[in-house]
Amino acid sequence: MDLLRDGPGGGHGLRAAALLRRSHPFDKELQVAGLLIAHSADAIRPLLGERVARLVRLHAPGTPDPDDDLDVDALCRAAEAGRAGGPDAGVLEDWRPVLELVAAGAYGRTR
Repeated sequence: MDLLRDGPGGGHGLRAAALLRRSHPFDKELQVAGLLIAHSADAIRPLLGERVARLVRLHAPGTPDPDDDLDVDALCRAAEAGRAGGPDAGVLEDWRPVLELVAAGAYGRTR
């Protein structure tokens, strides 16, 4: 939570995560990646795992995605929509339970 509070892009990340929550309601890791899009993948990896870090890394402009990953595409679309404003995204503290579960590996996926 400290990383999110002190880091860049809080409102943008909240909006992207809220959009991903609506479009991908069962993919908590993708939602968390949206929340963290302005952060370093290297800082995220030990806290939230390889998939979330990979999504954040591949979201960066100019980063090639050799697998043409649909999740990265969804993340990029949500990030772009989040920059433009959008729905009420709530507050950062609303994400604490999801962040804790993702950090504990409760939603871990292999892809």
